[in-house]
Amino acid sequence: MESHFCTVKMKLCEMNPLSVAMVSTEQRGTLRVCPGAADPQTGIYLFSFSFADSFCSLLSSYVQQLMKAARNGTKDGLEKTKIAMMRKVSFLSKKDCTDDTEEDSGYLDVTVSEIKHPPPQLSPMPEGLSSQQVVRRHILGSIIQSERSYLDSLKRILLEYKKPLMEAEPRILSLRKIQPIFYRLKEILQCHSMFQIALASRVAEWDHTEKIGDLFVASFSKSMVLDVYSDYVNNFTNAMALIKKACMSKPAFLEFLKKKQAASTDRITLYGLMVKPIQRFPQFILLLQDMLKNTPVGHQDRLPLQLALTELETLAEKLNEQKRLAEQLAEIQQLTRSVSDRNLSKQLNSDQKQLILSETLIETVFGEKGQVLKSKERKVFLLNDMLVCANINVKGPPDISSLVPIGPKYAVKWSAPLLQVQVVEVGQETPQHKDSIYQQSGSKRLSSTNFQGKLFLGPPRLYQELQELQHDLSVVEEVTLLVGTMQGSYQNLNTTVGQDWCMALQRLIRIKEDEIQCANKCRLRLMVPGKPDKSGRPVSFTVVFSTPSPISKISWVNRLHLAKIALREENLPGWVCVEDDEKTKPPFWCPLLACRLPVFTPKMQDLKAGLYNPVHCSLLGFSAASTSLPQGYLWVASGGGDSHGQVEIFSLNRPTPRSVKSFSLGSPVVCLEYITEPSTDEELETQTSEVPSKIGNTICVGLLDGNILVYGSVDTAAQCLLTFCNPEGCPVLCLKQSANFLFAGLSNGKVAVYNRKSGEGLWDPDSCRHVVIGCAPVLKLLQIDECVWASCANQVSVIEGSSLRTQSFEVHPDPMVSVTHMVRAGGGVWMAFSEGSSLRLFHTETLEHLQEINISTPSAYLSPGQKTVCVTSLLICQGLLWVGTAQGIIVTLPVPRLEGIPKITGKGMTSLNGHNGPVEFLVATSSILSQDFLKRDTPMEGGDSRSGTEDKEATNSSQESLQQVDGSPQVEAKAKGVLLQYHLRSTSQLPGKLLTARPEETSDSTQDSLEHTLEDGSIYELSDDPEVWVKGPGPSSKEAARREKVTSAAVISGGKGFRRLANSSNSSDSSENMLMVWQLPITV
Repeated sequence: MESHFCTVKMKLCEMNPLSVAMVSTEQRGTLRVCPGAADPQTGIYLFSFSFADSFCSLLSSYVQQLMKAARNGTKDGLEKTKIAMMRKVSFLSKKDCTDDTEEDSGYLDVTVSEIKHPPPQLSPMPEGLSSQQVVRRHILGSIIQSERSYLDSLKRILLEYKKPLMEAEPRILSLRKIQPIFYRLKEILQCHSMFQIALASRVAEWDHTEKIGDLFVASFSKSMVLDVYSDYVNNFTNAMALIKKACMSKPAFLEFLKKKQAASTDRITLYGLMVKPIQRFPQFILLLQDMLKNTPVGHQDRLPLQLALTELETLAEKLNEQKRLAEQLAEIQQLTRSVSDRNLSKQLNSDQKQLILSETLIETVFGEKGQVLKSKERKVFLLNDMLVCANINVKGPPDISSLVPIGPKYAVKWSAPLLQVQVVEVGQETPQHKDSIYQQSGSKRLSSTNFQGKLFLGPPRLYQELQELQHDLSVVEEVTLLVGTMQGSYQNLNTTVGQDWCMALQRLIRIKEDEIQCANKCRLRLMVPGKPDKSGRPVSFTVVFSTPSPISKISWVNRLHLAKIALREENLPGWVCVEDDEKTKPPFWCPLLACRLPVFTPKMQDLKAGLYNPVHCSLLGFSAASTSLPQGYLWVASGGGDSHGQVEIFSLNRPTPRSVKSFSLGSPVVCLEYITEPSTDEELETQTSEVPSKIGNTICVGLLDGNILVYGSVDTAAQCLLTFCNPEGCPVLCLKQSANFLFAGLSNGKVAVYNRKSGEGLWDPDSCRHVVIGCAPVLKLLQIDECVWASCANQVSVIEGSSLRTQSFEVHPDPMVSVTHMVRAGGGVWMAFSEGSSLRLFHTETLEHLQEINISTPSAYLSPGQKTVCVTSLLICQGLLWVGTAQGIIVTLPVPRLEGIPKITGKGMTSLNGHNGPVEFLVATSSILSQDFLKRDTPMEGGDSRSGTEDKEATNSSQESLQQVDGSPQVEAKAKGVLLQYHLRSTSQLPGKLLTARPEETSDSTQDSLEHTLEDGSIYELSDDPEVWVKGPGPSSKEAARREKVTSAAVISGGKGFRRLANSSNSSDSSENMLMVWQLPITV
């Protein structure tokens, strides 16, 4: 009888008795990986496989002995439990273990037989497959090949590196060093060997089942996988340090690594092989994302793929966080060892120290004219309350760096309290204080090189070239004035030519200023406190760092800004984890309460709704974009009394919102909705002969009296473009746009649907159609692809696009409970209800109920008389599910960001900053930083992008400070003009450079003919080809593919008053309407 051998892996714990269970398996020798019935906290698992009948009975007998041995384990702990198991189970052989060897005693295993389980192999492609099926087969082939390559790399590490080192005589390294270097690699190999066996079984059935998502869920949702990978990731930095140290102290080991690399066909180093486990799950995620994109809705593999993405993303996030914490700890320890100052060393050793950001930057010292006097690499550490700059001292043979990264040694140059460090950006005026300012070199800083109050710290020659251009412009202006006094009339010598020369020089000055500004996109200029002078006056010095890219500069400015906010009283701490009695320390990436501000006076008005209007501010400077809230406006509406409502608009183009406009309405406001203008495809679908007028994006306001108001969203003018009332005359409770339709949920259980007017972007009141949802009010509308979900009582109806067909399903068993809030993320919708503190998750495609959670809040945080928590607002923003409650408490729960199912898998955090009354609304604000900010060597588009308009002052192009745009409509760019063109004799034979705004490498100074042509490389070509001087040469395809998206985000809550949950005395007037703004770190 044929038998199949496989790995049986089990994690032992000091739990007594141990709980283990076998799970039945299928026939045909296939693998089914299932967890045991143990508590997930113990991590005890038994993986079961199917075998021939004779071996199954034998294995069952062994398993019973194993379980009996486990139960016989005594309270003395793990060691006696292992001994009991080894005595009872004969097929488990005890490994030799020396006293000085760190053995992986927590796992027992049996080797997999590759002969009985060959690698997966796709069968020939059958005929008649659809294009999506063909693509899915190709992606499956990529998964097979990727996994095979990964397994080969793991085996290569163990067979070509670990095994020879273990068997070497004489020993190259001691066993005490070998074990930590290759820690947990064997367990990782065993996990993926079992996964490959299961994958082979699934691949053999692919043409019949076409299902693989559930296999990933079953294989990688185990806590054992997380434990093994976590151990490996946490140990990776230590393993690399051991390899580096061994290379420096053991020449034989260094020679061993060199020979192994030279003998390999791909020349991959040991480091290159050992980093692959860290990269494995991101690779899986990319492959499953491609598979999901090519899996049609309704396919049996679609939900399993989404669940698999969720599991892998959650696993990858946990590993990334552990890797970040391990690297942070290693960096702080390395820095601490290099500190000679006892006080500083004590501060760094504090448990409260968090490393936020560290990077190698180039410190540059400039001269008067902007020339570089000296530059040197520094390692800069941003901690939660201090900034440290250190010299880098890399020691070790140069050939080691090619085998393993060499960790540098540091020598602290200076450190400063974070609150005393200031970022001084180009375009800002010089600091308004009388303290002495020194350069880092220690010499007294001379008067800053400036032009009309602007600071220029560009690379060498740029400032000097700018001064030369300004001098030449003044000379040409004088010449033009003198030409105007000439008595005679001469060809090519008149004021028109002089004016053209002046305009060309003005453009060259703007280009030079833009070059300086672009160079400063990678310049981080800090004002750092130094030691007081002899008289005791505070002294500051400036230090300028060159960052590797504009994104790095943005990250530094943003993190410095947020780190200072994190030191405010309201953020110390700002969040607590109530699930583990507040033991979990909130990470730096938790949302930070940036500010709070009152809204609406008098106080009797009630907040009803908030809305984010994303209006791009083209004048927002580079530095302001790194610290400001997302660009746009915040609309806040109130119900007021019974007869009127009010809307207040706040500008967000700065670190703190500022009220810019307020207006009253004839009826209380119930809801707000942001409406995007119809796209080109939508306009074509209307099949209208007229060209629709561009009204841009709009904002719809639903009122209690049944009216719907449409406002323009271009600026703060808030012009009302349209007013119409629904035929039912019922209050409009919610609004939602879907394609070219506006859905309005009414209090009588109906949904009114409006089309756009023919040839216009506004809605047609006469096109109203009604969809009956139920008898209860329609409280919430949510757009899901081409459909709209409408909540009515305890049911949700799915309304299809233009056909308006409906499908209803029950979401709560109690008919007296209503769905009050719905938010979507990925392939799921979270719902909150009018009663209770539970939230429910439903699949967007199958409408299946996937998860239910309860929002628990400690009774100490509740106000007197409050017993239960009720959800009043819901929001999903940047991987967090925000929950606002009737008690004013705000809770966040982590959810996946990708296309998977937004299941709650982590611990929730409760904000210690809350409202006195219900959280009436939560609004997410988000904007993407313009790509122009991220260009390093090309000028930004701004006021100079219109080549034919009147020239602005030369200083405008270098102005980086935030400029006022509130209340002024955007001005459309005028049509490009053409400067005066005329012919003259060729000037190519004349000495001197051509007067041109083209880059020097593009100008042709040696022409073959002396024919009459346009002035060579002249300013006239400049206006016809603005790309030459506005944007520069276009980016290559590789650069375009590497473009990164920088996103800033903030969350705003609205409610009555403010209170600190941990300190009841620190609260504001409970009757005052208050906005709280949480700022999140910029993400790339």
